[in-house]
Amino acid sequence: MLQRPGRTAGGPLGSQLTIGELAARSGAAASALRYYEDLGIIWSQRSAGNQRRYPRHMLRRVAFVRAGRRLGLSLNEIGAALATLPADKAPTRADWTRVARLWQSRLDERIAELERIRTTLTNCIGCGCLSLRRCALYNPADDASALGVGARWLLGDNPPSLTP
Repeated sequence: MLQRPGRTAGGPLGSQLTIGELAARSGAAASALRYYEDLGIIWSQRSAGNQRRYPRHMLRRVAFVRAGRRLGLSLNEIGAALATLPADKAPTRADWTRVARLWQSRLDERIAELERIRTTLTNCIGCGCLSLRRCALYNPADDASALGVGARWLLGDNPPSLTP
């Protein structure tokens, strides 16, 4: 009876997962896993049939990526943090704690950004036009465009005073 690759008892592929198994166990799409691999965030070996085989500790790395994305971190930030972890084994609790501390300031910035957005959102779309470019009251003559691209008041720039 043949055993499925990745499920053999011993051997180089014995403790490894196929891309489908990693996707099922991690909750990440196979296409996302291939993309993470292209970015160097995770890696695999190739079987004799040129199929990807992932070490089991990649489950933790994928979980870390998914958690970081939920926190609003970019894949570059996540990849930089993962680059500080051991490459050939599952990280220890101390490793994870150290990386989590690296993210603390970024998370504080993200929280502050979200609080700014919450505070200014009513002013930004309160008139109903949904366009700072055309808003004659809040952004006359598209003055905000001189500050850069995007919703400048939501990004933290100070809008002009609305008092006469």
